[in-house]
Amino acid sequence: MKAVSILGSSSNAGKSWMVTAFAALLRRRGIRVAPFKAQNMSNNSYVTLEGGEIGRAQAAQAEAAGLRPIADMNPILLKPSGDNRSQLVLFGKAVRHYNAQDYYQTVAPLWEQVCQALERWKSRCDVLLLEGAGSPVELNLMDRDLVNLRPIKYLDGRWILTCDIERGGVFAQAIGTHQLLPPAQQARGIGLIVNKFRGDSALFNDAAKYFGQHMDLPYLGVLPMAPELQPETEDGFAVETESSGHADDPTLAWIRFPRISNTQDIQPWGLEHGIRTRWVTRPTELSGASAIILPGSKNTVADLQWLHSSGLAQAIRSAAAKGVPVVGICGGYQMLGQSVSDPEGIAGDTGQLDGLRLLDLRTVYRSEKTVRQVEAQSGKDRWQAYEIHMGETLEQGSAEPLLTVQLNGEIRPEGMCQGNIWGSYLHGLFESPNMRAHLAQAAGIADFRPNPVLWTSHKEDIYSGMADLLEAHLDLDSVWRYVDA
Repeated sequence: MKAVSILGSSSNAGKSWMVTAFAALLRRRGIRVAPFKAQNMSNNSYVTLEGGEIGRAQAAQAEAAGLRPIADMNPILLKPSGDNRSQLVLFGKAVRHYNAQDYYQTVAPLWEQVCQALERWKSRCDVLLLEGAGSPVELNLMDRDLVNLRPIKYLDGRWILTCDIERGGVFAQAIGTHQLLPPAQQARGIGLIVNKFRGDSALFNDAAKYFGQHMDLPYLGVLPMAPELQPETEDGFAVETESSGHADDPTLAWIRFPRISNTQDIQPWGLEHGIRTRWVTRPTELSGASAIILPGSKNTVADLQWLHSSGLAQAIRSAAAKGVPVVGICGGYQMLGQSVSDPEGIAGDTGQLDGLRLLDLRTVYRSEKTVRQVEAQSGKDRWQAYEIHMGETLEQGSAEPLLTVQLNGEIRPEGMCQGNIWGSYLHGLFESPNMRAHLAQAAGIADFRPNPVLWTSHKEDIYSGMADLLEAHLDLDSVWRYVDA
């Protein structure tokens, strides 16, 4: 098995994107390829068929590689839940919450777990694509770093460095990163990619000369910014996805919680024309919204408190009273109820708060965590969705289910619908054209016609386009020499 790690000069340099693109390209060349990230910090998580959690980025990379996502692709997932605290998910299963100091005491046993996963991959694929985190030369963290240099050294693999030219100082980014690497790690480099270029790339034609004056690393080329080819990001907030559509289109306002999770639930709306999606953080931004969506949260109590203190809670209630549809997903669903109680601080902050009182339900957090895939059903649509939540939601009145799901061969009602207020635990709710049409109709968008393309098909087109972009703009000879040797 060969191993290629995508390192970055900084966070958001494009590591996740690059692994996804290379996975699609290697798959196209008939190579058995798989993604791997030893340790991920993200609240954007995916549920595997076995009921384990991994980062959404690794799930997208698996899809691009033609594989079913499994926990061995992301052995360690840290889900931030509050100031200096994160939930540790080990091989898909939630373990406990740690503060930073306590977590760093676990590095040695966790590295042993990472090595076990790496050993298992040796018989499963021809090329393992590893994703780094942040920068590989954070000098204060290098002795505790499980994700950048240690795995590639363990596998005797090679690395490619990607840099974000939008941040400026790309020569300093690349050359500084290279020079701070230990000499033995410098020798593992097989390429440098400059990412996210806008404008006339001819202005960058002399880049290879300047890079070559300061380091011995093959320059693979520069990739143009491609906003239409953005499958997943770890934090969910690449600049290109802050909003979509035109200012005069009917607007779906999505609440951007401070501790938001699973932001990918907004993505299927990007298939539609004549609809604007926008992330909002202030009450005034809800003015004129055709519908309001409350997505997931990693700390529901704290984000609910923020809704109240920011004035958004009252603005949402006022809009609902005027007939504006309000949709809650996962933590957002819990917030729509009468109250949310977390007496032991299981999901984050301890306490009980009044909800938005728009649905007749109450939520109490328990130690058990629900993590499962289901087949969702709405009209003629059948699609895969999943649940990740802590807490038991108890309905207190009679309400229509929002849709149905099939779980273990049994059809069950899912979610609640009380007039213009909807709630659901399903991530992937709007991957159904029927659900998007249903919300558009409720919002009074009379001429809405949902795009019939399935979200899964659309993602395959994105992966293929990403592979095309690599082939069109990069000189990959040094990569193929290593992979094909």
